[in-house]
This record gives sequence, structure tokens and C-alpha cells, in this order.
Amino acid sequence: MRDESEVLAAEREFFSSLTKSNLPVLERLLCDDFSLVDLSGAILDRSSLLAIIESGQLRFEVIQQIESAVWFYQSIAVVTGRTEMSGRFGGTPFAAKSRYTHVYAEQEGRWQLAAAQGTPILAE
Repeated sequence: MRDESEVLAAEREFFSSLTKSNLPVLERLLCDDFSLVDLSGAILDRSSLLAIIESGQLRFEVIQQIESAVWFYQSIAVVTGRTEMSGRFGGTPFAAKSRYTHVYAEQEGRWQLAAAQGTPILAE
């Protein structure tokens, strides 16, 4: 059985790097062919996500992980979870609750985020 602690550590590092706009950590964590389906349904590749964060157009102030679960499939880990977040997009404040799926690939001895998808939680 695989140890999920390394994958969950990568998850925490990913969310932390988003709130700190830490591009070097994001660059290390994201696979070259990373793809994100955001809460609006838009698809962003790695360079688009990094650019929007670097420009300051997207700023996360808080991302709180509420829950998460990990499944392993050989060198792939799938994480599902729930978050509550707030920040600014283009200067406009936002707050959102979401459920997400993250797909990690183990490459060269470390976990990298290959794909991410978020779905807004409209009512609980």
C-alpha cells in the first residue's frame, strides 16, 4: 500500500504556493502539460495559469482545504477534496466553495500535478 502523506504534502504545497503567488514552487509542482478546468469551466494550461498569477490578475488570499481523499493507480494519484477560498480576479473580490479533483503523476521520484478540475458548490 502506498503512503498518501507525500501526495497530501504536494497538495498543501500547491495550495500554499497559490496563496503566496510563489511561481518557483508552482513551476516545480506542475507537469509541463498541466491542464486546469477552473470553476467557470475555462481550461488553462500551465503557462496560462503561471502568467495570470505572475501578472497579479488572479490572487488567492485564502484557500482552506476542508477534506481530501487519495487513491493510487500505479504511478498516478487521484485526490478529491473540498475547499473554501477567497481572493481577487482582476481587482474584483471573489469567494467560493468547491469540490475538486487533482491528478498527480510520480515523475523522477516526486509528485507533480498533471490535471486539476474544480466544481463550484452552489448550495450545501
